[in-house]
Amino acid sequence: MFSICFSERMVLVSIFKGAILGLFQGLAEFLPISSSGHLNLMQALFGLNLDHQLLFNILLHVGTLIAVMVVFWKDWIDMLLHPIKNRTLLLLFIASLPALFAKLLFDKQLDYLETSISLLGVFFLITGLMLILTQIISRRNQQKGVEKDKVGFLEALVMGCLQAVGMLPGISRSGSTIFGGVSSRLSRESAAKFSFMMSAPAIVGSLLVEGKDALESGITLGNDLPAIIVGMVVAAISGYLAIRFFLKLISKVSLNWFALYVTLLGLLVIILQLTGVLSAQPAAPAAVASLASVFPC
Repeated sequence: MFSICFSERMVLVSIFKGAILGLFQGLAEFLPISSSGHLNLMQALFGLNLDHQLLFNILLHVGTLIAVMVVFWKDWIDMLLHPIKNRTLLLLFIASLPALFAKLLFDKQLDYLETSISLLGVFFLITGLMLILTQIISRRNQQKGVEKDKVGFLEALVMGCLQAVGMLPGISRSGSTIFGGVSSRLSRESAAKFSFMMSAPAIVGSLLVEGKDALESGITLGNDLPAIIVGMVVAAISGYLAIRFFLKLISKVSLNWFALYVTLLGLLVIILQLTGVLSAQPAAPAAVASLASVFPC
């Protein structure tokens, strides 16, 4: 009786963790606050890991990929049906090259940084700085009347280089690419839309790499299957809402609010690290046990 009860608790706990991680992945992937940084922080503070974390990460990416495909389905169909007339597909390929080269050249270093929180606070502060600069440059471009709405090869390449920088946890991929687009004199709306579409090939690339690792290590599901499915669905729904929300508000709301949030978060992370509250090691199993108490028999 007790073993069954405990097993049910652990399944509910894993579903709860899956939903939380899926929510953070979906929202933070498209809002300029860094999904990888938030996931690393949640895992370090509360031990929000699953037994099959690699497979879970893959399907979280599937969830956010579904969100991008649904929001921009008309654009995807048009670019696939008219690859010559519509240059978006070519521009997305160009924008993906810098991140690909960075992964090939600095694979081990990036793998370490992607799972380490030693520089997480600093990277959050860098995101805040980029968002402030984006707001300043955007306002200046508007005043000078030099803003443009069409993405070209130069803009795609610049945004691609900033996407490579956004591979670091704590540095927002969407925030850094929008900064690159606005620095190239794109309007914030055009930069945001192209940034979100850029995430599709980046997510597919991540799926291929992580999928290969999962196949090599052997894929098993066990009791984590419900949590994995819930996390993927939550990531897809929250990602869809985040894209819709941000595209509507980006021309009306100052990015300084997002900058303030990640700056305060970065400072908090640094303080927690200096005081020893936050370490590079995940939270102790006791944290997971405390979550289990939320779901009594």
